[in-house]
Amino acid sequence: MPAGQEAAVRDGAIAVAGGASRSESVAEGLERVDAEIVAVHDAARPLVTPALIDELVAKLLDRPDAAAVIAAAPLTDTVKRAREPRPDKGDFPRGGPTVAQTVSRDHLWAAQTPQVFRTAALREALRADPQRIAAATDDAMLLEKAGGKVLIHPSPSANLKVTTRLDLQIAELLLSDRKR
Repeated sequence: MPAGQEAAVRDGAIAVAGGASRSESVAEGLERVDAEIVAVHDAARPLVTPALIDELVAKLLDRPDAAAVIAAAPLTDTVKRAREPRPDKGDFPRGGPTVAQTVSRDHLWAAQTPQVFRTAALREALRADPQRIAAATDDAMLLEKAGGKVLIHPSPSANLKVTTRLDLQIAELLLSDRKR
């Protein structure tokens, strides 16, 4: 929706103009929310199920001490920390990065969406310093930095992120299986 346009309502859903960043877009959407709990989800994960969202909401409602719950997948790959930071574009100088350390994956999870929040806690976290907001790679990170408790809920492997042609092919196969 073009910037400056009023929210559009269709079939009970409200569309609002996004912001310059992910967090700004979430803040814009929160302006229209009048509920205790809100779910944030990326369109890049198109195979989300209503059951997963229901599980996340139920987990958060069951834990009054928590500010949020995220879908996440336990890491299964061996994780290597490199000595050199990844370049934004192009190749590494002198043939590539070198391993500095193998990191234990025992406590590592890959964060996904949906992420479900207590609306008031998310609103407060989005009032943080603009640099903190810009550095956040997901909304749960803002709550973590503000001291909020964020729970992890194991996500089904089919909640994949579609960012490459191969991801799209896998998603199409999974969707065709769901139709059967």
